[in-house]
Amino acid sequence: MTEAFVRPAEILLVDDNPGDVRLTKEALKDAKVLNQLHVAKDGIKALEFLRRQGKYAKAVRPDLILLDLNLPRKDGREVLAEIKDDADLRRIPVVILTMSKAEEDIIKTYNLHANCYITKPVDLDRFIEVVRAVKDFWLAVVKLPPNGSKPK
Repeated sequence: MTEAFVRPAEILLVDDNPGDVRLTKEALKDAKVLNQLHVAKDGIKALEFLRRQGKYAKAVRPDLILLDLNLPRKDGREVLAEIKDDADLRRIPVVILTMSKAEEDIIKTYNLHANCYITKPVDLDRFIEVVRAVKDFWLAVVKLPPNGSKPK
């Protein structure tokens, strides 16, 4: 039996491509994911959001991070490394959602403790299926730490 979220899932999407952001929003809507989607368009903004710095001082802690690898200012690999090196952030699941199929990217991100690696499908229907699978697994099957939990 799965335990569904009783509140909207807080999802941080880190992606600089407006088309991919729009596609992700549509896929979440179509997959009927009750969520609050927050978008950071580069790696610096993502880390500021996660650390609640500057204009993100009142940002919520995401339940899930969808992270593209190829970002301006600070790429996804660097962002992932900083998230997993931060005792306050490392428990947040990070799903790599990228166009890259490069074996070296897959290996490197898993070495940096990514929770999973998904290559973005180009086809809208397939993309929706992927987002639905992410939702079904990460927001319904997996038991996540309470939002805002601190390490001991």
